[in-house]
Amino acid sequence: MEEAPAKTIFFKRSNFVTHLPADALYSPSHYWLAPESDGVWRVGFSKFAVRMLGELVDQSFEIPAGTAVKPGTILGWIEGFKAISDIYCVVDGIFQGGNPSLQGHLEQIHEAPYTAGWLYRAAGKPDETCVPVRDYVNLLNATIDRMLAQQKDPTPH
Repeated sequence: MEEAPAKTIFFKRSNFVTHLPADALYSPSHYWLAPESDGVWRVGFSKFAVRMLGELVDQSFEIPAGTAVKPGTILGWIEGFKAISDIYCVVDGIFQGGNPSLQGHLEQIHEAPYTAGWLYRAAGKPDETCVPVRDYVNLLNATIDRMLAQQKDPTPH
């Protein structure tokens, strides 16, 4: 049985609901970063990002563990029914490798995005654009506001 993160922040807006791990950092591109040990970060997609991708069908990392990376480095890709997306690094340091348990089990990303569904590990320093959970809540609110405004007025401005 998957253990839940120790402390979470409940977020609900429109028809989107999630529990955000309180001790994680979040990137503007909707990744979360959880500290492990010795400067290693476990990284995954936020539930918001996973929802935007839809059902996932395939995923791959294109660089080997031990590669030096910077924020913005493309590590691999993930394909969903709604979109295909590059997987970007949000750490300045060394790529430690992808989550081996995702192989053939991409549903873990949907079912447990903040625990078993993590994407990769990297050692180093988080991107300076990463923010604590309260700031990420503000980002989610602004993003959902934009989406709702576009639904009401779909004409380009």
